[in-house]
Amino acid sequence: MSIKKKLGMGIVAAILGASLIGGGTFAYFSDTETSENTFAAGTLDINLKGTDDREEVDLSIDNMKPGDWKVHQIRIYNEGTLKINDVKLNVDYEVTDANGDNGDEDFADHILVHIMKLGSREVVADWVPLSEIEDLVVAEDLNTPTGRAHQTDHRQTLRIDFKFHDNGEDQNIFQGDSIDFELVFEASQEEGELR
Repeated sequence: MSIKKKLGMGIVAAILGASLIGGGTFAYFSDTETSENTFAAGTLDINLKGTDDREEVDLSIDNMKPGDWKVHQIRIYNEGTLKINDVKLNVDYEVTDANGDNGDEDFADHILVHIMKLGSREVVADWVPLSEIEDLVVAEDLNTPTGRAHQTDHRQTLRIDFKFHDNGEDQNIFQGDSIDFELVFEASQEEGELR
């Protein structure tokens, strides 16, 4: 064997030996901890009740004539796990023109709505036509229910008056007409926060 080969083999053997010796010197202590976590979303859940907590909310009125009105009460309850920032009211309606003679007149323009928050007596709609109710804030800052007796900060009671406006003019075109409508209450959460 040539000297170069002997020298090369010696260097390889030295590197191999150093790596075996050095490999054993990298021993270390270790410890492991595990954090088990869950992200769970809260719920927004509102419930509507009529004047008597047991009854369904039915705002139907039959045989109305100009000048007639009816008073209703609706309670909006927060039954979710998150505080509600506000509740907005929108109306979705459809007019049935019994005789096809309404032309450009919208029967919903002649049904006026007055809404007041009971307790604070704040008026949120002052005889507004049914056709114009959109994104009307009817409740704010509803806390989550705690189960405490007589807790009131998780509900808002509204007095809602509906009136067939008598405009002093001929309104015969509305005889036999009807309006099918839905009051849509939409709750929104408070802004997110550092938790």
